Amino acid sequence: QVQLVESGGGLVQPGGSLRLSCEASGSIFSFRAMGWYRQAPGKQRELVAAITNGGITNYADSVKGRFTISRDNAKNTMYLQMNSLKPEDTAVYYCNGGSTVGGVLKVDWGQGTQVTVSS
Repeated sequence: QVQLVESGGGLVQPGGSLRLSCEASGSIFSFRAMGWYRQAPGKQRELVAAITNGGITNYADSVKGRFTISRDNAKNTMYLQMNSLKPEDTAVYYCNGGSTVGGVLKVDWGQGTQVTVSS
């Protein structure tokens, strides 16, 4: 069992930057893929970025060129570097990790961290 904890959220001005961290209580090597999701009030939770164990990344079109996802297995931590932030990026951001246990998919979620982009 791996517990994920996000940190790094806060209030920033449009055009500003934040780096979110997702620290695991155990090794993240077991995760085949990890990702960042976000959910704004009244909207569905959406995938922001994902990274596989092999380092392959995918991004939502809305954040391409502005956000960068990375993972550091030695530190058991995943990051989301967010630059050129826009008000529409305001949401609760969640990290997750996917693995297989006995051939069955298992997904772990963090508690979320609030990101607010406002003047």
